[in-house]
Amino acid sequence: MEIKEIYQRWLENANDDQDLIKELEGMKDDDIYESFYRELKFGTAGLRGIIGAGTNRMNIYTVRRATQGLANALNKNYESSSVAISFDSRIKGFLFAKEAARVLAANGIKVYISKELQPTPVVSFAVRELGAKAGIMITASHNPAKYNGYKCYGDDGCQMTDVNAGKVYDEIQSVDYFNGDIKLVGFDEGLENGMIQWINDEFYDTYLDRVQEQTINKDICKGSGLKVVYTPLNGAGNKLVRKVLDRIGVENVVVVPEQENPDGNFTTCPYPNPEIREALDLGLELCKKEKADLLLATDPDSDRVGIAVKTADGYRLMTGNETGIMLINYILSCRKAAGTLPEAPVAVKTVVTSKLVDRICEKYGCELKVVLTGFKYIGEQILLLEQKGQEDRYVFGFEESYGYLAGSYVRDKDAVVASMLICEMAAYYRQQGKSLDEVMNSIYDEFGHYLNRTESFEFDGAAGMQKMSDIMDKLRSVPPTEISGHKVTELADYLNSYTKDTASGETAVIELPKSNVLSYSLDDGGAVIVRPSGTEPKIKIYITSVARSLEEAKDKASGALGSMETIMGI
Repeated sequence: MEIKEIYQRWLENANDDQDLIKELEGMKDDDIYESFYRELKFGTAGLRGIIGAGTNRMNIYTVRRATQGLANALNKNYESSSVAISFDSRIKGFLFAKEAARVLAANGIKVYISKELQPTPVVSFAVRELGAKAGIMITASHNPAKYNGYKCYGDDGCQMTDVNAGKVYDEIQSVDYFNGDIKLVGFDEGLENGMIQWINDEFYDTYLDRVQEQTINKDICKGSGLKVVYTPLNGAGNKLVRKVLDRIGVENVVVVPEQENPDGNFTTCPYPNPEIREALDLGLELCKKEKADLLLATDPDSDRVGIAVKTADGYRLMTGNETGIMLINYILSCRKAAGTLPEAPVAVKTVVTSKLVDRICEKYGCELKVVLTGFKYIGEQILLLEQKGQEDRYVFGFEESYGYLAGSYVRDKDAVVASMLICEMAAYYRQQGKSLDEVMNSIYDEFGHYLNRTESFEFDGAAGMQKMSDIMDKLRSVPPTEISGHKVTELADYLNSYTKDTASGETAVIELPKSNVLSYSLDDGGAVIVRPSGTEPKIKIYITSVARSLEEAKDKASGALGSMETIMGI
């Protein structure tokens, strides 16, 4: 069917949402093309797109269709099933959650749905705690306000695997938007007949109990004098993060007032991402006013957390790698000293996460597993340990993009537990007369300066998607032999599952799922990794530089970035 025909069909049938009707009626040719040139692809991250009318947009029709596909897949695999659903502060988040619930209930699938916005890890927890066969989180994570998304979990609490996501995608493809394939029941009717049920408040206390079990030094925060400024960036973390900090005895928490309450427009932080300094500007201003020790910032669905720490002359923003490095060093060192470290501890990181983690794990005799980018792969490693009855071996997992998890109670990154452990860690070192700034510097002094720099290049629209594809194709057909004057010693292609020694030409198989990632190891110990984002229209470049000093490492990283921009034609 031609794009104009698809548009006309929507114009005639999409009559359940006044916002969409108005948008459809006002569309010009360029708008029609961008909104209908493709369908949102359902993958391991579910759906994510701009809110609006069309097959390439997030709206009640794309949500209903995806949910009908999920319902079909569940009903083919289980005699009876249930699904846990929640949402964050995104525009139309609660509406999309209720629409998904209506479809599932109409298909005979029990729904447990939250009454108000909740962090993403709560859905992962709910799937396992409530015995559900799947979970749905309505979120676009840290994307700008115009986006929303639909994230799916399997019955193990992990994000759906490639295989299961593929099965759901196949079912979705067989569902028509408007010919009656999609079953619906009224939301209130579903509540009345018991097919839709609100999740009760006691459930969240159970979740916080599991979070609190991950403490390393119990009661260290009580009477510590630690002062924290917190911003939920107008998202879902406000209640549970503050509750867990209160539970562990952090007595002085000041919340950024402009970013405290839910607001899907994110008026004070257009990019509500704790990786971006501008999102933390108000928090940093309040830190200076309050003379706080620490700034915590969770993203809208509260699965990521960024921090800034007090220094002698201001505040230092820690990278995602630096926070994770301090946490794993804190957890391993304290648990070893206390005798609570398991006999064969396991930590997990992604391929783009700092190599300094390897050195710390070596020091404490901790096995380190390296997985593809995406926390679902860390969740899978926890599941594999659980299947062997060894989940207690898992001590920590993280990715450089500000996602952390201690404990096996969920299968996704969790900013609630990370916020708790960061405050506990700060209080622990404060008791020793050390700031987190000093702690990070001491780790660098011990192991060397491992600088990790990440740059993102955005490519919007249909032309942007093609440009990204062309760049990756070029890198594969004409691989770089040197980057910023340093020879490429090894090339790793995770899509074609091989590594190649550039000197000998010898290759080896990569025993990981296929992923569109290219990695280049350099002769000075540095590395460059290139991959398109799985959730945003961006190509990301991850640079590792190793040097004797921070300034030298910065210079090396800048040189590598400039070289890659030239090679890629960005």
